[in-house]
Amino acid sequence: MAKVHPKPIDGTLRKFSLRVPEVIRECSGITVFGKRIKSLVFSTDVAIIKNVNADAVIAVYPFTPQPVITQAILQVSDIPVFVGVGGGLTKGQRVVSLSVFAEMQGAMGVVLNAPISNEVIEKVSQNVDIPTVVTIVREDEDFDARIEAGANIFNVSGAANTADIVRKIRQRHHDIPIIATGGPSEESIRRTIEAGANAITWTPPSNGEIFKDVMMAYRKGENHP
Repeated sequence: MAKVHPKPIDGTLRKFSLRVPEVIRECSGITVFGKRIKSLVFSTDVAIIKNVNADAVIAVYPFTPQPVITQAILQVSDIPVFVGVGGGLTKGQRVVSLSVFAEMQGAMGVVLNAPISNEVIEKVSQNVDIPTVVTIVREDEDFDARIEAGANIFNVSGAANTADIVRKIRQRHHDIPIIATGGPSEESIRRTIEAGANAITWTPPSNGEIFKDVMMAYRKGENHP
């Protein structure tokens, strides 16, 4: 008997929310603690996080990580959160301490930025029981050394070179889970998936961009879009 797909259910108010690109469903997903994750929203905005249909959140930002920010996101989010714990500006033992604290707060994984040393990756992986996600930004990265140090997942963020980096990793390591930025279009997302990415990070429009359309409608005397 053929599968029957029931009609989707949306509330009157909550039907206005963000939807990740449908093409992301084509990837295999990564499985963490029994949960399959295909899409991750790249945001620390709690309003965005609460109103998006992504499978998980990747919460990294350009400032030194602060547990109070992590706690605020975790309190609002009803989906798993992967938390940035440093690796660039923030180094050494502080990264290890932030990782342990993030796990205790309820994070599903910790994300280490590209400059992180293998020594710190090893210490983090030894001190937490959640995935250690290591960010990759260049093709000449020593992927083997990262894995040997304790990287469980690669987070590829190489701008226009992302698909090429993913392809190079996949040629050497067939089973390492790969999260990657998908780019601005369905075509670029599909290229990244075809290169070997298992999950895609999607950058949503900002609150300001969304509000712009809403306010334009209001100024014309129209209803909420």
